[in-house]
Amino acid sequence: MHEVTTRHFIIATAGHVDHGKSALVKALTGIDPDRLPEEKKRQITIDLGFAALNVTAPNGDKIHAGIVDVPGHEDFVRNMIAGVGSIDLALFVVAADDGWMPQSEEHSQILNYLGVRRAVIALTKIDLGRVDIVTEEIRRQLRGTCFAGSPIVPTSVRSGAGIKDLEGTLAAELAAAEPQRDLGKPRLFIDRVFTLRGIGTIVTGTLTGGSLRRGQQIIVYPANLETRIRSIQSHGQEVDVAQSGMRTALNLPDVPVDQLKRGDVVTIPGFGAPRSTIVGLLEKSSRLDRERPLPCRLKNGSSAYVHHGTSRVAARIAWGENGPPDAGQREIARLRLASPIFAFIGDRFVVRDSSERYTIAGGIVLDADGDMQLPASAATPDDLHSLLRATIARQGFARREVLLHKSQFTTDEISKALINLEQTGEIILRQHTAADCEFWRKVREQAIGLIDAMHKETPERAGVDLNEIRSALRIEEPEVLESLLADLCEGGFVRKGSVIARTSHRPKLPAQVQSIEQRIREVLSKQPFDPPSRKAIESDPHARQVVRFLIENGDLIELAFDVVLLRESFGRMKSQVVKFISKNGPATVSELRQALGSSRRVIVPLLERLDREGTTRREEDTRCLR
Repeated sequence: MHEVTTRHFIIATAGHVDHGKSALVKALTGIDPDRLPEEKKRQITIDLGFAALNVTAPNGDKIHAGIVDVPGHEDFVRNMIAGVGSIDLALFVVAADDGWMPQSEEHSQILNYLGVRRAVIALTKIDLGRVDIVTEEIRRQLRGTCFAGSPIVPTSVRSGAGIKDLEGTLAAELAAAEPQRDLGKPRLFIDRVFTLRGIGTIVTGTLTGGSLRRGQQIIVYPANLETRIRSIQSHGQEVDVAQSGMRTALNLPDVPVDQLKRGDVVTIPGFGAPRSTIVGLLEKSSRLDRERPLPCRLKNGSSAYVHHGTSRVAARIAWGENGPPDAGQREIARLRLASPIFAFIGDRFVVRDSSERYTIAGGIVLDADGDMQLPASAATPDDLHSLLRATIARQGFARREVLLHKSQFTTDEISKALINLEQTGEIILRQHTAADCEFWRKVREQAIGLIDAMHKETPERAGVDLNEIRSALRIEEPEVLESLLADLCEGGFVRKGSVIARTSHRPKLPAQVQSIEQRIREVLSKQPFDPPSRKAIESDPHARQVVRFLIENGDLIELAFDVVLLRESFGRMKSQVVKFISKNGPATVSELRQALGSSRRVIVPLLERLDREGTTRREEDTRCLR
């Protein structure tokens, strides 16, 4: 027996002005999507309108579809694009009296650029005749597009003809559609911002990529505003969790309404930051030259507007080595944006000319962080393995926890793909790092060579300082260095604090300076509690070499930059401090200095060290035992 479920989808209208999109939405839902006084006065849609449609699929599943009604006038294409960026199905409207019109063509191209692959064609105003002629015209215009086989439903809102058929067709199409994936990476592209008295700031949009819950901490980009979701609604109903594919309203009471705008993105922390440069694969429709040649051409450095999500951003375009594409072709380009956007690899966007009269290209984000140094294989944003290879190949390595975190793939999918690439010998996985095999072999050899050279040149040192490794190999990311060190420690090396050495390495002084060691020990033994300054002891480079060796091996205790003690002397001083305070109670620096026969230069750093170790505790100007 089939278990009935509720599925969420987003529908957007499309089509030429005055073809009856808003009237059709009202006939389907009972809701008039035209909400602005000017829209009602002029009887055209200017901005986005919203409604909800509840239908039953042929298998009995409940389908809740949010409807975004978009303007059809050419002056408001920017608003139209903001409404169709995250939809599952287009309700494409063509009027029987006009047939296929300029905005029909432009909207068709925009839907194609944005990756919309499913549509229902509503042939409106059939009471005006020309049904067969316009139906054939629609089929001819859609030939060769992804909408070529879309159902065409004749309708009339005046008589009600075909409305039930349209509702059933929408239900069947949505039942066959895959719900939007939950990637664990929620993004809500804001399309409305307003405030309600007693409630505060409200933002609405279509939620994609994951879920949001009441009380959750979120961040709004690009303003980088962190806040908490007080409450959530979907089509007027309070919900605890909003799922991917739902029209969603969020109450963000701690954010002033004037700090938010259409185009901002609500998400959760942990997926990087918005960027002002992206790399995309730009496509010019093959229909442009055939149907409506463009008077403008995108050249290197051309100004344009990029429409991504609900945002519209001015940009300059820098083409790759092949230059701009011809009709029906694709080329890689870098887009420098006037303000940052929060894009993921695989996101679709639309490019319009600087006058905003023409839609001239569509694109797919290849790199959300703007690196032009992309291998050709990166031009396949839907191929996870190719993306991983290309991303790792940039530097030879990448941090696993952020690898493709700004992409259309889940963490689990990325992890499995990395394991697969490791099994085929293409990459190496080490703790926090994924690395190209050849790169990792070279960097490992360089690290080993550095350690071996240091052991030979300065055998008295316990090992190579980790900062020297980082600097020599130019490794900026701490996680990558940690992965390299862990790899080395699995194969004959040992980490001791802040140094690394071969496990077989035993620090020893060169024969020519061993006599200096004996002299330093004798000098420090003569005045064990008040030794000479370190500067006096390190009279030449060889003496400095010996002192460093003795400190690293624990034979000398470095109390301060200029104060060193023999380990035995430090132990005796510590014991006498404890004994004096135990017998006499809290003691001042002066009292302890006199009791030990030391100097203030030595006793002060000694007591500070004992404080840090937890042996003593300072109380005003005295020391007591812990």
